[in-house]
Amino acid sequence: MPIQIISESELRSCVFMDAEGFRAIADGFTEMARGNVTLPPILRIDIEDHRGEVDVKTAYIHGLESFAIKIAAGFLENYRLGLPTGSGMMVLVSAETGRPIALLLDNGYLTDLRTGLAGAVAADFLCRQAITTAGVVGSGTQARFQIRGLAMVRSFERLLVYGIEPDQVVRYAKEMRAELGIDVQIAESAEAVVRNSDVVVTCTPSREPYLRADWLHPGLHLTCMGSDSEDKQEVHAEVFEKVDRIVCDQRDQCFRLGELHHALEAGILSQDSEIYELGELTSGERPGRLDDSQITFCDLTGVGVQDTMIARLAYQKASEAGLGIQIEGETEA
Repeated sequence: MPIQIISESELRSCVFMDAEGFRAIADGFTEMARGNVTLPPILRIDIEDHRGEVDVKTAYIHGLESFAIKIAAGFLENYRLGLPTGSGMMVLVSAETGRPIALLLDNGYLTDLRTGLAGAVAADFLCRQAITTAGVVGSGTQARFQIRGLAMVRSFERLLVYGIEPDQVVRYAKEMRAELGIDVQIAESAEAVVRNSDVVVTCTPSREPYLRADWLHPGLHLTCMGSDSEDKQEVHAEVFEKVDRIVCDQRDQCFRLGELHHALEAGILSQDSEIYELGELTSGERPGRLDDSQITFCDLTGVGVQDTMIARLAYQKASEAGLGIQIEGETEA
């Protein structure tokens, strides 16, 4: 059976932050809510000597003919070498035979894409319809993809950004100002971002919480996606005492890895707390925001169903465009 190998540049040319990708990710969450997904735990390897980690994620959506196995690396010191902090690849596997169909050498692009699209899905259900100012804490790759995702579902006039690397923040502001055609301002603190924004996305690898409960205000929506391992935390647990509606991508995983993990440990949340999964919103089982005064919160840790959905879409689009090369993937017994 031949295996199709598709490069990062080819993938970037055919799969994007668009309505098709949005639907694919939303549909994946819906299948989770309906119990149609086999989702094993994440396998993670920590490389502490170089501030790095490698994650392996996968999910099989029942009835589909293929699924993805994703290897994703994050090495925080790579920027010192002029390299992206994230990299990776995905293998698309036949659900009928177990044989590989395609190797997607995306270098982390598809992970960035599917994470940004998940943020767009969360924002579509949880943000107020009318917003003026968006905020982002962090200035890396995901800070870009999350705001691109937000811009897919809401119009806003101003973006506030705060980060701890001044040169990166200046570059971020310049790039996003040109890309979105809006006013992008550099804030003096994370507090200033939260207090003055209608919706805020946090995307930092912080291991010390910084976002405080008294910064929150009526109508605010928060999406926090930096806490994807047990030792990461962006939000003080007390924030959950002021939040009216809590949503996450996958409850058990977030109670183990995400911001919910720290609130559970602090006794502020329990396993019985009213927390919805994003798929319950996309499937129509539960409502999103109920009124403009609610404070809403979404905890995103990234689940394998997103990888399967984006990999399948990418393979479809690349095949339709005649991209990639084929090699023989087996020999005679």
